[in-house]
Amino acid sequence: MEQRRVLPTVEDTEALGRELAAELGAGDLVVLDGPLGAGKTALTRGIAAGLGVRGRVSSPTFIIARQHRAGERADGPAVPLVHVDAYRLGGDLDELDALDLDTDLHDAVVVVEWGLGVVEHLADRHLRVRLSREPESDTRTAVWEWIE
Repeated sequence: MEQRRVLPTVEDTEALGRELAAELGAGDLVVLDGPLGAGKTALTRGIAAGLGVRGRVSSPTFIIARQHRAGERADGPAVPLVHVDAYRLGGDLDELDALDLDTDLHDAVVVVEWGLGVVEHLADRHLRVRLSREPESDTRTAVWEWIE
């Protein structure tokens, strides 16, 4: 079932990420979609915080994929996070295959920014999150649902 939330601040976007993390475990794929500045990395920071992963979470634009080690998690077993920015891949499936994300999916939560139409085939189901931003404002809207 599709859910929607208005996110007036970056902190609200991160809080939604922490909430979504409570539903995530090893083997889950999260596909983020939205324009530049819509909050994809902020949402990923919240997911990371909810998973209890270690280290600073920033956009992996120039390295494409960044792995974060598992840390303490209050609501379940510790799980690492793999954060991918598929923007520079431009749909290049050879480069995507070189990242070996299907292997990571067994042991980690994999979050892919700009992944819509590119990575869904890696898992039987995925959480799709579409983010949008109001013009001239920090207010964002998130729409999400599990896709089987």
